[in-house]
Amino acid sequence: MIAVAVLRLCLLTATVTALSAHAADKVPDVDSVPHLKERGREEYAKFRSGELHRAFAIAPGGAWSWTGQAASADEAADGALEACAKQTRQRCVLYAVDEKIVFDAKGWPSLWGPYQSRAAAAQAAIGVKPGERFPDVAFKDATGKRQTLKDWRGKVVVLHFWGSWCSPCRHEMPDLQTLRESLKDRGDIVFVLLQSREPFSLSRSWAEKQGLRLPLFDSGSTGEADAAFTLSDGSKIADRTVAAQFPSTYVVDKSGLVVFSHAGAVPKWVEYAAFLRDAAERSGK
Repeated sequence: MIAVAVLRLCLLTATVTALSAHAADKVPDVDSVPHLKERGREEYAKFRSGELHRAFAIAPGGAWSWTGQAASADEAADGALEACAKQTRQRCVLYAVDEKIVFDAKGWPSLWGPYQSRAAAAQAAIGVKPGERFPDVAFKDATGKRQTLKDWRGKVVVLHFWGSWCSPCRHEMPDLQTLRESLKDRGDIVFVLLQSREPFSLSRSWAEKQGLRLPLFDSGSTGEADAAFTLSDGSKIADRTVAAQFPSTYVVDKSGLVVFSHAGAVPKWVEYAAFLRDAAERSGK
């Protein structure tokens, strides 16, 4: 009887292992998963070879989580979504459950929504979190003309804080330019790049030497010791209030509300083109 039990246990183990391997073969490799950074890509590889029941959840911006060896597929899905939600203010969705891809690729770019109406946006609190009105920063264009973020109301604004002294900033600039060029048909999507802790002349000189064609604006920074941005009313806001690290990027919808933010460099900016198009189509109503 003991020998029979051991044999059954061995057969069961082999079956589970075979099912896991079979499931991993069916689940696409990591290059199919959007927005993942290096750590997420490593964990997705573990997920693919994990035992059932398992689920992998993702969110715009690269947040992720996965659960394995759950009692059921539903339990795995709930666990992955709950853990993912703790890491981001963006909405998490399921990418895969067990051996099935459940990812809604068509709906993915709409996750910055639902967008608030103009009337609701006018009552929103000022802040940098999704759903808040971004502080009305003031800056100058390349000709020296003063502008404020509010002047761009009615357009989707990619607000990017950077510096030529910042290695990750320099590294992602070509990809950010590729994103902008892919959206040239949309006059209602604009890019505002503001330098921090260095004079505008220095950041512009660096960009010109690199052959970059991105819209640089002068934040008014005077140098390394100048760690603040100027608001439209003349007051100052600490740069770390809006940029916990450099680079930092916000997407502000047509009503002036933050719909997305990201601290640090983005591996593939072009993956956000569809999100920006969705915001341009559906926000500001």
